[in-house]
Amino acid sequence: MKNNTQFSLKNSIFCFIIIFVFVLHTGQAQNDTLVNYKPFNVSAHVKNMHIWHGFVVHSGAVLATSLEFNSKNQKFTFGFWGGGSFATTDVTNKITGDNVSAYYKELSIYTKYRFSDKFFIEAVTHNNYTGVEERGDKLNYWSYDKTQGYNFVDLNFGYNVTPNTLLYLATIINGGSGDYEVLNDGSLQESWTHYFEINSKIWQDKNSSLSVFAGGAWSFITDKTFYTESNGNIINVGAAYNKNIDISGYKLPVDVTLMWNPEAEKAVLQLDITLF
Repeated sequence: MKNNTQFSLKNSIFCFIIIFVFVLHTGQAQNDTLVNYKPFNVSAHVKNMHIWHGFVVHSGAVLATSLEFNSKNQKFTFGFWGGGSFATTDVTNKITGDNVSAYYKELSIYTKYRFSDKFFIEAVTHNNYTGVEERGDKLNYWSYDKTQGYNFVDLNFGYNVTPNTLLYLATIINGGSGDYEVLNDGSLQESWTHYFEINSKIWQDKNSSLSVFAGGAWSFITDKTFYTESNGNIINVGAAYNKNIDISGYKLPVDVTLMWNPEAEKAVLQLDITLF
């Protein structure tokens, strides 16, 4: 078990570094110059909850922030995304069996390269360490142990078949936290979950737009995936409405997303306000 964990960790980090080095070299090889080029960008969002690929990651209010670097030609991005909650969630301490409160905490790293206006590739190491210490585990930011359940790496591809329609494919590399099946002999079989989504903008005016989306997950290896209890299912269906609200001349972007997970029989409405 220890050797399998080390193998998964080494290969996940290796894959991430190779992609980063490649896109960094490619992005910096360009000599394009843009007026008013700003290499660094920060953002902040307030959300009533945090949803992702059919999951309700945290059901309470969240402050999400990002810090990223963009190349001069706008093809390469490297950044950090972090989230913290205002309210706690209950986790079970595996030593005492008691329910204890924990705040949602996440700091993920991502890199992206845009080959053209239509096609991009990205890699993300997701680090959601909510409740790790509260449940009795030792916190290790770079731990990719499947059984600890808070770190995994995925490799993603996006293609705009039209200016308003995006096809998105994500694959969890070497399995990941919770992305495994327990076999009859007690060993763990990595599922290598794939997630595919179609997102299309169907209406737009000067200050608002409406998009619809549908996504599903599957595995060619196991009878379950990171997202599902079966080896394949539709898990993320909904619509997103975006509007720029004018407040004394300041445009405040507001997004409302209606998400339905047919397998989990869960439907939620997420409010996302971009502060800057």
